[in-house]
This record gives sequence, C-alpha cells and structure tokens, in this order.
Amino acid sequence: MTLPLDGVSIIDLTRARAGPTAVRQLADMGASVIKVESRDDPDQTFARHGFDFQNLHRNKRSLTLDLKKPEGVAILKKLVAKVDVVVENYRPDVKRRLGIDYETLSAINPRLIYGSISGFGQSGPYRDRPGYDQIAQGLGGLMSITGLPGQGPVRVGIPIADLTAGIFLAQGILVALYERTKSGKGQWVHTSLLEAQVTMLDFQAARWLIGKEIPPQAGNDHPTGIPTGVFKTKDGYINIAASGQQMFRRLCEALGTEPLIDAPRFKTPPDRSKNRHELTAELEKATSRKTSAELVEALNRASVPSGPILNVKEVFENEQVQHLGLAVPVKSPKLGDLLVQRVPSTLSRTPGSVRLPTPEAGEHNDEILRDLGYSADEITRLRKEETI
Repeated sequence: MTLPLDGVSIIDLTRARAGPTAVRQLADMGASVIKVESRDDPDQTFARHGFDFQNLHRNKRSLTLDLKKPEGVAILKKLVAKVDVVVENYRPDVKRRLGIDYETLSAINPRLIYGSISGFGQSGPYRDRPGYDQIAQGLGGLMSITGLPGQGPVRVGIPIADLTAGIFLAQGILVALYERTKSGKGQWVHTSLLEAQVTMLDFQAARWLIGKEIPPQAGNDHPTGIPTGVFKTKDGYINIAASGQQMFRRLCEALGTEPLIDAPRFKTPPDRSKNRHELTAELEKATSRKTSAELVEALNRASVPSGPILNVKEVFENEQVQHLGLAVPVKSPKLGDLLVQRVPSTLSRTPGSVRLPTPEAGEHNDEILRDLGYSADEITRLRKEETI
C-alpha cells in the first residue's frame, strides 16, 4: 500500500517529547526517518524499553553518532545532503557550536526543510532557557484557568504544551514541503512550547484580547456554555453539554425538569450564567436518581450531548474506542507484543500505519552507513573509534 509521505526522508535529532511527537506523525504517514542519537545517553538508555519511549519512536530507524567528533558531524552532513527534512530541539547556542544550525545545513542542501522546536522561541529574552511542559503551562496561562475556583493553579494531566507544539511543527513542515513543490526551496520552520500553549488558549485568549476579561478558574464547568459540566448520578458522575436555548429545553424535557425551562432564574443564557450553581443543584436533583449509563443513553437519545467519565483502562475497553481501533499491535524484538496508539487521522486511500517498533540504539548503523557509501572496514573503524 502506498503511504502518503512515501519518498519523504527525515533526520530526527530530537529528544524528550515535543520534537519526537512531531516526527512520529510524519513517520506514521510513511516518511523514512533516521533517529540520530548519542552513542551513550544514560537518560535514553534507561527509558528506552519503557512505555513512553516505545510510544514515541515507532516507525524510525536508529543511527548512533557522536556529534562532538568531527567525523560524527561529517556523517550527519552526508545524510543532510540526501534528505528532505531535519528536525531538532537543541538550544540555539548548542546547534551553532556543533555546526548543525539551519544556515550551515541549508548551504549543503538548499531544498532542506529544517524544523526546530524549543521551549520559548528561537529569539527573545527567554530563548536560551530550558523548556519543560509544565513551565510552559504556567507561563502560557493554562494553569490559571484549570482547576476548581480558589484551588490554586493546576496543571493539565497530559503534557499539552509538548504535544501541541509537536503537532504544530509537523503541520508547519508539511506546509513547507508543499510550498517547496512550487519554489524548489527549503526553509526554516520553528515553533515552541510557549507559542503552542498560548495558541491553545483559543477562546480564553480572546476573552482577554477582545473582551478585556481575565478568565478565572471554572473547574468542571464550561466557562461560558451553561449548563455544561459534570453532574452527579446515582452511581457516579457524567458530563452533560446543553448550552443554548434548544439544547437546554431538550435537556429539561429528557430529565423531567420542564419547569426549569421558563423559570425566570434560568430562562436565558445570561440568567443561567448568573445562577449556574443554583441550576446545577436543580438538575442534580434529577440526575442523582438515575445511573450514569441510564442517563447517558437517555440524553443521547434526546440529542443532548452526554458521556461517561472513564479512567484510561475503561477508555480502551469502550466499545466505540475499540471499534475505531485506537490501539494497534506492534512486535518489539526485545519486549514482544505491544499495543500502541494508532494514527489519529484516517486517509481513505493512503492511510498511515504503525509498521515498525521503536528501534534499539544504533540498530541500523551498518545499514544506513552502507547506503552512504561506507565500506565494512570503515564502519568497523568508526565503531572502534566510538564515532558510531
């Protein structure tokens, strides 16, 4: 089967999560990826066979290089001359010191798309600061609007700045590859955890930029769509989203709380916003009399968005998740049969796929170097000299 990014070749110089997330998306869609990594990295050696590393680096081949040695950089530059994309997440001073910055590598290959991801951007007063997801969540405003009112700042339960920065970088690389088909020229594509996090504020950012309102914490309640939030049931909790006049009416009819529809306290969206806690209490008198499953079924039947609140085990046991096949098998030579998440977007003719497990460090050294023209004796020498 033809894959959508067949023929696109990538060097992955990234570590941690944001950069590998970007490259993983391209690898899953068929790009040929060489993961260039340090010969002796204790962090990656320790983590390699853990769940996180195995999830991040499937569909890649591994080449170990010591980029502090001139011959290690020389090998990298030979690869750069042949590939379409390089992705890195070094600090600006480090990549220039190593001689692998955009200006240097684009001189070797003018068609090169050079993707960079950082904590806070490639310029500005914070450019040299080390980046970390939780730091970006705080600096980017997310922790100020997450959690229960008065609870204090709360981080989101996934590395949302890392993940979205990776998504945005992959998107930028794809746009640059498309533009290259017209201009014939490569370019530098870069984003950061901070840029991604601020962008993901979305309507909460617009509340300030346009409305001059500083969004507060709202807990499980939707900040502006009411009633939307978590509601008690006979055996737990469910989510209900029923903002808007028609949706509110359908909710009340489904719950048997019709008197609330025209009650002066709840009649219009501004009324419901002003009295949202009273409204929740009234609705929970009805929801607490039925089980979560009964309510989810009844509300969806009435075209009111509603769903259970599942733990991660329950997510992958859910009938719709199983129908969509969101976990797929891959066979690791070291770990045996594993399940990993599948490609989240589906192309009808040329879908991406999980084809290869995460490689062992340097697993493809000989194969990659042979393709560059190195002889068996030269490869043996590079190994003895600890360049590879």
